Amino acid sequence: MLLTSGSAPKFYKTFFVALLASFTLFLRLSKGLEVPAMPNNAERTFIMIKPDGVQRGIVGEIIKRFEQRGFKLIALKLVHASVPHLEKHYEDLKDKPFFPGLIKYMNAGPVVATVWEGLDAVKTGRTILGTTNPLASAPGTIRGDFALAVGRNVCHGSDSIENAEKEITLWFPEGVVQYTDVKAQWIFE
Repeated sequence: MLLTSGSAPKFYKTFFVALLASFTLFLRLSKGLEVPAMPNNAERTFIMIKPDGVQRGIVGEIIKRFEQRGFKLIALKLVHASVPHLEKHYEDLKDKPFFPGLIKYMNAGPVVATVWEGLDAVKTGRTILGTTNPLASAPGTIRGDFALAVGRNVCHGSDSIENAEKEITLWFPEGVVQYTDVKAQWIFE
C-alpha cells in the first residue's frame, strides 16, 4: 500500500483504533468478561400494506422508504387474503369490538405482504410506519404523511420479533428469499 503524506495520518489512526479494539476484546476474553454481541443485522419484520394503501397507489412509496433506510427486501406478494387467514393474523384482537369491521375492511381488497431484514428491523420498521393513530404520527413517517384515521392507517408492522416470525410464517409458508445484499457493506460496520 502506497501512503502519501495526506493519507498516512488517516491510515495510522485507523490502524491504531483497530489495534486498540482488538486488544480490548482480548482483555475482556482473558478476564472471562462477556463479549458485547454483534448487532443482529438479520432481524426480520413483517410489513403489510393494507387495502387503503394499495388502492391509493402508494405501495411504491412505502417500499421505497424501507429500501432507502437500508433494509433488505426478502419477500413480497400481492394477496387478497381470506377471512379465515385474516382472523388468524388478527387473532389477538378477536375480543375487541372493532374486530368484525377490521376483518371486513382487510378483506375488501388486496394487500401487499412484505418481509424486511436488517438491524433492529422490528423496532425501526414501526418507527418508519409511525404510531397506530396517524394523527399522533410524526411528519415523515408513513402514517404521518399518508393517513388520518386509525381504521385506515395504511400499514401493519410487526410489534415484536416473536410476532414477526409468526406473521412471516403465516403469510409466507413457502419461505423467503435469501441473497447477498451488496449494499450491506456500505450500511453496517
